[in-house]
Amino acid sequence: MIIKQTRNTLTDTYLDAVKIRRQVFIGEQGVPAQLEIDRDEAYCLHFVLYDNKGKPCATCRLLPDPNHKTVTLQRMAVLKGYRGQTLGQQLMTYVLKYAKQQEIERVTLHAQLTAKTFYAKLGFQEEGEIFDEAGIEHITMTQKLA
Repeated sequence: MIIKQTRNTLTDTYLDAVKIRRQVFIGEQGVPAQLEIDRDEAYCLHFVLYDNKGKPCATCRLLPDPNHKTVTLQRMAVLKGYRGQTLGQQLMTYVLKYAKQQEIERVTLHAQLTAKTFYAKLGFQEEGEIFDEAGIEHITMTQKLA
């Protein structure tokens, strides 16, 4: 397994992230295509986890806030054929460690309700009420790193 990261939206790593996201969010979950790629793409740090054969299998991105002490983790996705193999957990562990090394104090995310337990096991806490995002129920979750 290898994890690559990029801010450059012209790289193969970024394109691999988009392919995973399209398969999971648009293909499986029915998220409208126009919502999947947004204006924040160029501001995010994109992560892709590759298997031992070099195939992309999981992705997420970090969007910094203006003061750079908080980031929003977004677009976490694992391809269907790779689920249940702890790859999502491995990617999240790597990303949280990276954020801590960058002196990020807090990570926030909008968890789909079906993934709430996954994030709770990684140390995220629920905040606020359930809300709709792209036709899917979500809840805000946060983790303090500092």
